[in-house]
Amino acid sequence: MKGGGPIRVHDRGRMAEGATGREDVAVSISEKPMAHRSGLLGARRPWPVFQQPIGLVVYLVLLVSTALFLVGMAVAQTSITVFDVVLFAALVVCALVCLEAIRRIGVPAGVSRDLLGAWWLPAMLLLPPMYSLLMPIPVFLLQRRNRRGLLHRRVFNTASVGVSGFTASVLWHGSQGGLVAGIGGSVAAHQTLATVNGVFLALACCALFTLLNTALVFLAARFSTDNGGTPSMWDREALLVDSVELCVGVTVAILAQLSLFLLVIAVPPVLLLQRSLVYQQLQTAARTDPKTGLLNAPTWEREAAAQIARARSTRGRAAVLIVDIDRFKRVNDTYGHLFGDQVLLGVATTIAQQLRQSDLLGRFGGEEFVILLPGADVSEAWQAAERLRSQVGRMEIAVDDVPVSITVSVGVAVVGDHGDDLVELLTAADLALYRAKETGRDRVCLPAGRPEANERIPGPREGGQHEGNGPEELL
Repeated sequence: MKGGGPIRVHDRGRMAEGATGREDVAVSISEKPMAHRSGLLGARRPWPVFQQPIGLVVYLVLLVSTALFLVGMAVAQTSITVFDVVLFAALVVCALVCLEAIRRIGVPAGVSRDLLGAWWLPAMLLLPPMYSLLMPIPVFLLQRRNRRGLLHRRVFNTASVGVSGFTASVLWHGSQGGLVAGIGGSVAAHQTLATVNGVFLALACCALFTLLNTALVFLAARFSTDNGGTPSMWDREALLVDSVELCVGVTVAILAQLSLFLLVIAVPPVLLLQRSLVYQQLQTAARTDPKTGLLNAPTWEREAAAQIARARSTRGRAAVLIVDIDRFKRVNDTYGHLFGDQVLLGVATTIAQQLRQSDLLGRFGGEEFVILLPGADVSEAWQAAERLRSQVGRMEIAVDDVPVSITVSVGVAVVGDHGDDLVELLTAADLALYRAKETGRDRVCLPAGRPEANERIPGPREGGQHEGNGPEELL
């Protein structure tokens, strides 16, 4: 495979004024697999962690060092008892049982939301803070055995959960005997949890754990990007799941405080909640494109058709844009398909950052993206398309510090002017895209006229079909 090395995406210009970001789909380029390095057989590749931005590497080292320092300090301050060890082992076993049960479902990669907080939180409330630092280690070791991933991500997750849990646990135990004494744990923690005020205090400490862990993850996402874009951490569904996790964790802690045997009856409800959560994530995964995180073609077509029908019934306006990456097959052939995936992700991120929340963006297939602009007339659609074309043109992707310029061509069609339903609009926008390709690429075009009924209806195309020899080279 040609090319290789760290792939970095930069924006050579500023975001267009008036454009609203779509951070929920802005994914870090550095989070994607890197292209393989070419070279002599047997050449050693650098560890993936050293291919990350230097800020992320420094942040990871500092977080892990902090976690190790806290472990040493907590071990020196903690008196180990048989009951604490047994409770710790029971909570670890419950967490591992839930992980194994979810693994047997066959959850695909990318579906990662879980309810492990149901077991982190009881350890944080009922055990000395030292155990909050140790609890994530066996859990993430099992996760690594079940699903391979980059080691530095597992290490970061372990340190993040451990440091967050330790901090919240120190505050919880310190509320009974002072913060310094709280490092070694408080014997009154069990009794405090049996009171109403204690339950509310426990909820506050658990919420603090969630906030700290989320903040640490957010900072890692921030450091992992070169252009400042970060995925959203606080969407409505995430807040709902965190709230459920918090309530379940405190409930399990109360049951364990009454009797360790009650943990047995806590496992089935947690498993059921976990399965329902996985089902929701699978539904989301079925709607999205795995390489870009955008809506896939069937989902986009279904939602776009409904919005266009609604616009027609209210005599509103809407526009459809088809965006095609120029000479994408040549990019794949020259730099490899892994680099091509980075280009797809970079273009998708750049486009998404220029759209409004009401706009509908999806991947149509191969190197094509489709956009629905509700309420846009011809002038507004043209300006939006030009803004997208310009921003993608400013994006620079480098392979081994060699810049690779990417351009796009855009076809535009407007409801009423070029068609009355989604099929007619996609046909008209596709014809306009062909005009853009034939007249030199890297431009925006409108269709020559309203498409006839016998015009070819475009569909999702596989990557690279626009590029080749002969007549198709004009596309």
